Amino acid sequence: MGSAKSKSSNNAARKARIEEMRRAEQARERRNRILTIAASVVVVAGLVVGGVFVVKSQSDKKDDTASGAKGSSGDSGHFTTGKDGVRTWTGKLSRNHVETTVSYPMHPPVGGNHNPVWLNCNGNVYTKAVKDENAVHALEHGAVWVTYTDKAKKADVDALAAKVKQTPYTLMSPYANQTSPIELSAWGHQLGVKSADDPKVAKFFETYVEGKQTPEPGASCTGGTM
Repeated sequence: MGSAKSKSSNNAARKARIEEMRRAEQARERRNRILTIAASVVVVAGLVVGGVFVVKSQSDKKDDTASGAKGSSGDSGHFTTGKDGVRTWTGKLSRNHVETTVSYPMHPPVGGNHNPVWLNCNGNVYTKAVKDENAVHALEHGAVWVTYTDKAKKADVDALAAKVKQTPYTLMSPYANQTSPIELSAWGHQLGVKSADDPKVAKFFETYVEGKQTPEPGASCTGGTM
């Protein structure tokens, strides 16, 4: 009788231990599932954040590419004319370096994206048309760019050439696509005249040769391109 009770007691204890082990195993499985789910959430969140970063980076890259795209000057705005006849660009003039041909909203250009190499502007007189992109870089350094069409009188061209040759941070070249026979351009500023004797010419030189408008004061006007 005593043996049967002992056996029954042992069986009950064994069942209790088995049940306890089963509950412990189930608890471990629940913890493992929770940990697995949590880890999955972290991984997914990381992928989402990474995906957003990649998409944003690609978008930024596209934006950067678009801003430096061929033909884009990056400029926006318009000219306003002062009482002195000087046209001042009101708006944005970009200053990115590009190695492509740039389409400027004004002629000659007074700013915008430009070639990494500036046009020599140490009193240089060019007898043939120069590239806008190099000349704009010279304007960024504080130069005044004198341009003229075939409607300008030879005497005026000769007088302006002499003045340019004596004035550092200036340059001169023919330019077909402009409104006035003679145009003087600085970064963000432009003046059209019909004669070299116009007193506004001297005033423009005085004001804008290495003037306050210069984005890069002190930058060189030599060592660029001819």
